[in-house]
Amino acid sequence: MASLSDYPRFTLGAELTQEQRAFFAKHGFLHFRPFASPDQVQAYLKATQEVQHDWLTNKVEKVNGVPIKYGKDVDGTPIVQRFAFASQHSPILHDLLQDKRFEALFPLLETPGGRVGENERDGLVVNHYVNVEGSEFSQMGWHTDSLRDVFYGKRIQPMLNVGLHLDGTKATNGGLRVIPGTHRQGIGKMLFRKKYYKDVYYDPNEVAVETEPGDLTVHDGRMWHRVAQSPLVGAESRRRVMYVPIIGGKYQPKSEESPTPFYLRFLHLVK
Repeated sequence: MASLSDYPRFTLGAELTQEQRAFFAKHGFLHFRPFASPDQVQAYLKATQEVQHDWLTNKVEKVNGVPIKYGKDVDGTPIVQRFAFASQHSPILHDLLQDKRFEALFPLLETPGGRVGENERDGLVVNHYVNVEGSEFSQMGWHTDSLRDVFYGKRIQPMLNVGLHLDGTKATNGGLRVIPGTHRQGIGKMLFRKKYYKDVYYDPNEVAVETEPGDLTVHDGRMWHRVAQSPLVGAESRRRVMYVPIIGGKYQPKSEESPTPFYLRFLHLVK
């Protein structure tokens, strides 16, 4: 499964099919097309721009303890390049997370209490990648999403990272890369297979996830993945995607009094 055409794109309904569940169990990810309509995608983009305007105006540095990542756009104007808890600041984005189709993904956790983590971890994260001078976010090196549990000395908890892609991204223009099957790796390989975030290079086992606007992707938090930098420069390199965790177990919401997680104190190093 080394090329884009080798894996299926599914449709997300009220329940997952046996084929979808079997594919996820083996490979650790799913790709649904389409999830959001073109009009919905434009509404979500507008909503993120409104949140961005508010945060720039009010010089917001953190939301619920999570640092906000700022950078420059293609024309040199300041932009937010990593939002946190964005749905808490936009009714449209909040309504998105109430979509009943998300509930179809809960069984993939294989643990009780599945829910959309709107108020937990980093909430609804919006990543805005652009490859220009002044950008602070053009790629993200290899990592797993379960490392945070290790940082806090906790048992690794099941989680899904669900991404709604707002731009179309060809494989030749960077974008999400996953290493199928690594969600079943042992703790040693999860910790040491790659140098977290520093390793940004091609892996012969990686699969490029080519998206269209409105696509939804789901990957197991334990699997290795990265965001490849676009070889293009300027507006053509732009890629915007919203991620929200699906988690189970004890409810652990964040608030304005929440401290900055240790691993996020190095967010400025991820460019």
